[in-house]
Amino acid sequence: MIGGGIFSLPQNIAVSAAAGPILIGWAITGLGMICLAFVYQFLSNRKPELDNGVYAYARAGFGDYVGFNSAWGYWLSALIGDVGYLILIFSTIGKFVPAFTGGNTVLAIICASVLLWVVHFLILKGVENAAFINTIATIAKIIPIVMFIVITAIGFKFDLFMTDFWGLDGGLGSVVTQTKNMMLVTVWVFIGIEGANIFSKRARKRSDVGKATVLGFLFVLALLVAVNLLSLGIMQRAEVAGLPDASMADILAEAVGSQWGAWLISAGVIISLLGALLAWILLSGETLMVPGQDGTLPSFFGKANKNGAPANALWVTNIITQIILIGSFFSENVYLLMATLAAALILVPYFLTAAYALKLTISGETYDASSRGARRNNLIVSIVATIYGIWLLYAAGISTLLLSALIYLPGALVYIWAKREKGDRNWFKTYEWIILGVLVVGSIAAVIQIANGNIALV
Repeated sequence: MIGGGIFSLPQNIAVSAAAGPILIGWAITGLGMICLAFVYQFLSNRKPELDNGVYAYARAGFGDYVGFNSAWGYWLSALIGDVGYLILIFSTIGKFVPAFTGGNTVLAIICASVLLWVVHFLILKGVENAAFINTIATIAKIIPIVMFIVITAIGFKFDLFMTDFWGLDGGLGSVVTQTKNMMLVTVWVFIGIEGANIFSKRARKRSDVGKATVLGFLFVLALLVAVNLLSLGIMQRAEVAGLPDASMADILAEAVGSQWGAWLISAGVIISLLGALLAWILLSGETLMVPGQDGTLPSFFGKANKNGAPANALWVTNIITQIILIGSFFSENVYLLMATLAAALILVPYFLTAAYALKLTISGETYDASSRGARRNNLIVSIVATIYGIWLLYAAGISTLLLSALIYLPGALVYIWAKREKGDRNWFKTYEWIILGVLVVGSIAAVIQIANGNIALV
């Protein structure tokens, strides 16, 4: 979860909302995401046979094609997020080396490409080695974040924080509009909450999966809210909104009155992003490998090398990542674009997980007379998580959803490939044809919107 999002969080949210709506947005996000975390926790305990939860829960609850789309969307979200991480790494270096300014100059893309393939071959040598390196990076990146919180808390100016508290003078729209507009950013910074579930097959104890999910969420929530709110007590919202990527660096420099603050945060950004890049490329491979092993994806994706790494899935992932990375040269605000698109693509897998939990608790499967209390609590959590999932789909907006449909649609060809490989001529069930039809209509609408300039890709 702690990747590049937290370091760019102050600016990304200040663009959309003032302090009051931000507080409301975090309250909604906190409630929705903690319920989603609890959903992953109790599903990992009640359905231990389902590995790679994001995909497996959707498939178990709603069939093969829905499960496939959950895996497909999650994989694409992770892949696009990796591009965002690579851009932000060199955008951060660009604060001090002009040749990398923006993170998508020719030199930056060349260096990012080298880094991508170094990580690729590191993972091919074994998942355990990569996970160990990521653990070291996780510890290292926490230090500058905690220092930022302590220093900005000391320098916090309450009157500055309260200035235009509801954003009504800043041209940001109504409180509801501001709250809605900031929601995709909050989803982006929480992507990874399901990480333990993705690797559930490799866990020593299944109970650790749920514990890691909930404890990880609570820790990251505290860091995110602190970083976001304390920033508004150091600089005016409009000033924060105008900062470049990795805005925490400029805010800390303002707080301490010296560039060493920017250097500290920038070092933290780079360490954090290197660890997050490693983790998310791992997740990308695992997300394709498990469905490839059970036949929902072609068997090509399910093959592991002698070190247990999802080799074929990684090659496909990183070749496509490389292509998108090169294409980023033609985009202006590429990091925010990648973050928004990655967040939008993951909304469907999150919603499907919550909906499966709701279906499970309503049906009573895995519950008996002695677990009525647990079933009631799980039902409440599932209802809230499902409502939150619906709210996020609404908050994403019609243009984002149409663009997501356009990206989801090509997956149908890969799904048909898997069906043909198994000799199954009945590619789609009746309701799955309806889902495919909705994706086709949405994709056509997206193409029209792009042609009219209503959806921007650069």
